[in-house]
Amino acid sequence: MSTRTPSPTSTGRSSAQLASIIVAGVFLLVGILGFIPGVTTDYSQMGFAGHGSMAMLFGVFMVSTLHNIVHLLFGVVGLACARTSRAARLYLLVGGVVYLVLWLYGLLIDHGSDANFVPFNNADNWLHLGLGIGMIALGLLTGREGRTAPTPTGTQ
Repeated sequence: MSTRTPSPTSTGRSSAQLASIIVAGVFLLVGILGFIPGVTTDYSQMGFAGHGSMAMLFGVFMVSTLHNIVHLLFGVVGLACARTSRAARLYLLVGGVVYLVLWLYGLLIDHGSDANFVPFNNADNWLHLGLGIGMIALGLLTGREGRTAPTPTGTQ
């Protein structure tokens, strides 16, 4: 008979839970940093939303108030999902898919149009690709833990 229970770490949490906490923590940190002048260049030019927001996190990634709030909310959801292994793994997988969709959206839209409401630039697009792949990989890899091969009947 095979078992599919997550292997707890020394903290008593599964790897999926720990990965979810770390990813969520990064999203919270990025969301907070987006509101800090200096870390966010051209802070005075930050808009609520849209491609007109000229604020740049680390001088590279376009941000707006909406963009920062989305990062904060994504972090809060990740921490909430980290309460169970299954929810943590789902957060990583679904979140990764969301970021892949955002990557495609960012590639397809005209960055100077109203469709760029978050806003995105090329650096954001490539970051979203990396996040999507990374989160899905974490979700898949942490889902393999604790699985054992079936034991044939009569053997040990």
